[in-house]
Parts: sequence; C-alpha cells; structure tokens
Amino acid sequence: MISRRLWVIVSSLLIAALVLAACGGGGGDAAQPAEQAADSASACPEPNPRMEVTSTELNLFVWTEYIPQDTIDCFEEVYGIRVNKDEYSSNEEMYAKLSAGAANYDLVQPTDYIVDLMIRQGLLQELDKGKLPILDSLDPNYLNLPFDPENKYTLPYQAGTDSIVVNTAAVETAPQSFADLWNPEYAGRLVMLDDSRAIIGMTLLTLGYDVNTTDPAQLEEAKVKLAELAKGVKLFDSDSPKTALIAGDVDLGVVWTGEAVLAQREVPSVEFVYPTEGSILWQDNYAIPTGAPHADAAYAWLNYSLQGDLFWQMLEEFPYTNPNTAALEFAKTNHPELYDAYMNSTITNTPADALQAGHRIEDVGEATPLYDQVWTEIKGG
Repeated sequence: MISRRLWVIVSSLLIAALVLAACGGGGGDAAQPAEQAADSASACPEPNPRMEVTSTELNLFVWTEYIPQDTIDCFEEVYGIRVNKDEYSSNEEMYAKLSAGAANYDLVQPTDYIVDLMIRQGLLQELDKGKLPILDSLDPNYLNLPFDPENKYTLPYQAGTDSIVVNTAAVETAPQSFADLWNPEYAGRLVMLDDSRAIIGMTLLTLGYDVNTTDPAQLEEAKVKLAELAKGVKLFDSDSPKTALIAGDVDLGVVWTGEAVLAQREVPSVEFVYPTEGSILWQDNYAIPTGAPHADAAYAWLNYSLQGDLFWQMLEEFPYTNPNTAALEFAKTNHPELYDAYMNSTITNTPADALQAGHRIEDVGEATPLYDQVWTEIKGG
C-alpha cells in the first residue's frame, strides 16, 4: 500500500507537471511554486532533540504490521540511517531467535509477560534514561508496571486486549463469553490468534482457572477442551487475522484490539465483545537486546519514532490503545477526526469495567514447557 507521504509527493509532482504543461513547459516562475510544493510534501518532522549517531544502520525485530512505513522513511531521511526490519508473529518466535544467539538486532518489541523472562536470561540491556527524553511524552499509567518496575529495560509501545470479534451481519447469536465460542454453530467459521498464552489462557478462564496456572492437571484439562474448539477453527493467524474477517472467510473469533478496529472500518457490522470471563490484557514494549550493535541508532529511533508529531499515525494505521500522551495531544489538535474516533471507540478506548475484569498474562517460569507442549499438540492435531 502506498504510504500517505509518498502519495502526497506523487500528487505534488503531478500538479507540477500540469503547471508546466499549461505554461508551454517554459516559464521559470511557474516551476518555482511546484518545486516548493514538492519540498513541502516531503518534509518530515525534525528530531526533537536530534541525537548524535555514528551508526549507519538500524536492525529492527518487530511484530508484523506494527510500524507505519512513513515512520521508517522519515527516520532514514532525517538521520541518513538505513533501517533493516525483520518481523515475527509471536513472542515465542522472537524469544527463541534471541535466546539462540541472534545478536544483530538493535530493538525488539516484547509483550509484558515475556519481558521478565528475557531480563532474567540476560537478553535485554538496561536503558540509559539520560538518552530518552521521550519518556516525558509517555502516559505514566503505562510505566512502572510489575513486569519491569521503574522501566529499567522497556518503554511502552502499544496496549490492548484479546477479545471476541464477531460480524453481527453473519452471526445471528453473537457470543458474549469465551465459553460461547464452543457453540457447534460456529464451527468452521472461527479465526483465532496464533498465540499460545492467549488462547490457552482463554480456555483456562472458561474452566474457572487462572490464566497463569502452573498446575499440570489444569493445563491438561485445558488441552482437552481446547482440542475440541480447534476442530472448528478455520485458521490460527497472528499476521493479519482481520483479512479473513474482511473477506468473509470467517465470521468471528478472538483477535487483538487493532485488528478489530481495522476490520470494522471495512465491515461496519463487525463488533468487539468483551467476554464475561474477562479479556486478556497486554502491553507491547520496546527493548534493546544485549549486545545490540547499533545502540546509538536505537536511542535515536526510540526518541524520534515516538515523537507525538510522528507517532500519531498509529491512530490511523495501527489503532491499538496508545500510551503516548504527546501523540494523542498532537492528533487532537491536528487530526481531530482520528482523535475523536479513537476516544469514542469502545475498542481502542477500553471501558473501565472491561479493564477491571481483565487478566494479565505473566511469566510462568518452569511451567513454560507445559504450555509449549499443550500448544504443540493442539496445533499438531
């Protein structure tokens, strides 16, 4: 998809061509406004402040469909640094690669529950907060959380829930709980996140158990129940679960906040249901891996990409719950339609009662292999 900034540049060049044609391809006076328009269209916000960087490249290892291309283009333009991006679709995939010795990444985006594990295993380096003036732009409600007290290792990126999505035009009786998804009439119509902890956790909740249980018997019971549901799941997808919803290939399931919003924009009958058992709450974060080869570029990226006059784009392209106060204030002033849509949506602006009823996934330590085994058997079956 063509980025907005590139589209503006192309449009400006077309206008310039028309002006030249109207003037017989000649007059320098006609060309000057067109050049100014093109220069204005290509402008990116200036870094505030500009960091001193000697590195010439930056290696990102990030979630799929999670960073606006304009942000990458602007960073490359204002700093002259090439951005290399690898993507993953689960925390486990990211963790496996780093723990196996991948040492060439400068930034990763771990979700809350895996941060503690990565810290204990020495996979993340402590942040130099003297190099992070962007901290003043972040909402304190998303800082100093239990998985990283004092934010020694992480900065918040985006947040949200794992809840039920349903196309009410295609589903006569919309589910109100995770347990409802086992209804036989939904078989073959379900999309579920390819996320072991979220989907196993959801199943545990339907049994009345904690999403972070370490009890082997409870996990075995959850495996048996989840195996029943898996027979009716059309696809497990953490790359773009909205795609099947928009296409009408599936009618309901469990997805992330932003995927539900994007699906709803295309199909207005799509709704997001906070299950009676309570949603899965999460927060994704930025972190610098131990041994990052371009740490100076990583700090420059963190400060620049999270600037309010750049990070506001997330409201349009990746509309999750945004923990960046400066970005929301910038959008409120400069893009009120996006800001109002964000604030008025019960998907992005999660209701207080849904937050209170929600469950946060945590590191389960030595029980982690039990979860891995359950998921392997479910996906393998």
